[in-house]
Amino acid sequence: MRKFNLKAKALKRFMEERETGPSAETVHNSTEELNEMNSQSTPNEQGFVIAFRTDVGKIRKTNQDAVILGSGLAGIADGMGGHNGGEIASGELRDSLLREAEGQQPDKEVLEQMIQRINYEIWTRQEDDMALEGMGTTLTLLWPTEKEMLIAQVGDSRAYLFRDGELKQVTADHSMVADMVRKGVLTEEQAACHPMRNYITRAVGTEETIDVDLYSVERKQGDRWLVCSDGLYGLVKKAELQEMIGDDRPENAADRMLRSALDRGGRDNVSLVLLYDTVGATGDPYEDTLERPIEKQPPADSLKPEESGESEA
Repeated sequence: MRKFNLKAKALKRFMEERETGPSAETVHNSTEELNEMNSQSTPNEQGFVIAFRTDVGKIRKTNQDAVILGSGLAGIADGMGGHNGGEIASGELRDSLLREAEGQQPDKEVLEQMIQRINYEIWTRQEDDMALEGMGTTLTLLWPTEKEMLIAQVGDSRAYLFRDGELKQVTADHSMVADMVRKGVLTEEQAACHPMRNYITRAVGTEETIDVDLYSVERKQGDRWLVCSDGLYGLVKKAELQEMIGDDRPENAADRMLRSALDRGGRDNVSLVLLYDTVGATGDPYEDTLERPIEKQPPADSLKPEESGESEA
């Protein structure tokens, strides 16, 4: 489903524009290139086994999602904007994050500053080019330290944590219907089929400055993280994602998630990244970690954002 930002001058343009075919110049690495660079079956130096998938879906003509993998980062940017604007915004965000994080130690302040700088660059570009007016992108990003998982959130892409046999949404959507759910106006079921569910209230690149939700969660051995665009969670129920991420082989889990979204219509681009934490905060791996059930852990019951700006939650 096409995504809109609630900004008046952009909204009018979005409502009038039609999708076009792929531009001659692409800003995304191909899926094959990403696979070659990032696909792995053994833990990386941070102790994670990673799998990802991205697909244009069955209706959209271009893939405006960008998978962010490298420089210690893992995340999803879901672009929005007519013509190729969304593709440019998400690709520029990805490339700039990977460049700026290179050689940096994970840190909340550094993460906030990187996102603010890149947000300003994208905003300036769309302000200077009428053809790109209104473009922007969501961002859901993981940046692990030795002890914690740092998470940055703008928009309605999501981060989930699977711990103690339960999948929990860590991030809070910045969208019209999510605000209505938080206020008790809509139920989760009503929000899932609401006609305004694709209207987001925050996006990278649509304003000069942006409020970024920052979270930190202590790493636990056996944690499994899912970062995904709404092209996945909008079609596949949370209970189903929970069952799929229970698969000890992340490549299998990623395949099943993508296939489920496509089998249900693939109405939007579908992107996801899975990270299986084999060491947690201890830094000590255990044997055959991907073949053993996750040990019982205290529930993650304090997953509250540390806002860089005013909270909307």
